[in-house]
Amino acid sequence: QVQLVESGGGLVQAGGSLRLSCAASGRTFSIYGMAWFRQAPGKERAFVAAATWRGVNTYYADSVKGRFTISRDNAGNTVYLQMNSLKPEDTAVYYCAASRRSSTSYSARTAYDYWGQGTQVTISS
Repeated sequence: QVQLVESGGGLVQAGGSLRLSCAASGRTFSIYGMAWFRQAPGKERAFVAAATWRGVNTYYADSVKGRFTISRDNAGNTVYLQMNSLKPEDTAVYYCAASRRSSTSYSARTAYDYWGQGTQVTISS
């Protein structure tokens, strides 16, 4: 099993920045890829960004490309989501996810085996 714990959410003004962290523990050697998803009120959980565990490949939703960066602390088991130029439409609960297997469907929720509890991000206009 893998446990994921997110942190770093909060309230910021539009144009500001936040960095989310996702600490992985347990059988982290079994992780192939990591991702961030978000869920706004009344909407389905949507893909934000993904990366292979070694960070060689990264992928982004069009809505965040150029503003968000996914990365991993190679010295440990923490994955980050640096969010810049934040907009009110970025307001959501952000979830970290981990996959045990390679998949071309990196943006699909079904590609991930483990999920964190989520952290709230609120952007004020």
